[in-house]
Amino acid sequence: VEVVPDQEQYLRDESLTVEVRITNRSGQDLRLGQGQDWLTFSIERQDGRLVPPIEPPPVEGEFTLESSMVVKRRLDLMPFFRLGEPGRYMIAAQLKITQWNQETSSKSKTFDIIRGTPIWEQQFGVPATEGVPEIRRYELLQANNFKRLMLYLRLTDASELKVFRVLALGQLVSFSRPEAQLDKQSNLHLLFQTGARAFAYYVINPAGETLLRQVHEYGD
Repeated sequence: VEVVPDQEQYLRDESLTVEVRITNRSGQDLRLGQGQDWLTFSIERQDGRLVPPIEPPPVEGEFTLESSMVVKRRLDLMPFFRLGEPGRYMIAAQLKITQWNQETSSKSKTFDIIRGTPIWEQQFGVPATEGVPEIRRYELLQANNFKRLMLYLRLTDASELKVFRVLALGQLVSFSRPEAQLDKQSNLHLLFQTGARAFAYYVINPAGETLLRQVHEYGD
């Protein structure tokens, strides 16, 4: 069993998507997926402290893995672990093989949780036909990701206790000042510079869904 994070760095609350690869070289078919604990994950900080899980990620579903075959599963683990503290972490996957009464673990892979610098924020009401509107909050953050300055959008409730979405929007030049405006539907319109002559334009709705993404380049 092998666990592979999609990235080496994640902004706080960004989706922690990993791919789990299970390879069967046993010479016989394996019955996997029985119960909630057939595939589990452990995350620990660099100092060895375990990160307490909030709840097990959903992995149920029985299947047969034939000999010499590989199965891959992708999961977002961020909602299931308390990863609010910036720093370096190590993740491993544990596979339980019920028919052999054995367990095996993957090698640990490292990743970093980084804290961004807020550069803009705006509270807004989610459009509704009647009643008091729900208040949410757009926040733009910049963070250095392996010597690249990246721009992120964080969407939360008004108290910032509930995070709906964190989006990596792209590379940001150091002298760029992102321009952000809201329309009457509370969609966020965002324009920022990604290179010497390149700009990115996004439209993102109050659910954190990207409605439009454009790249504009200017020549001589």
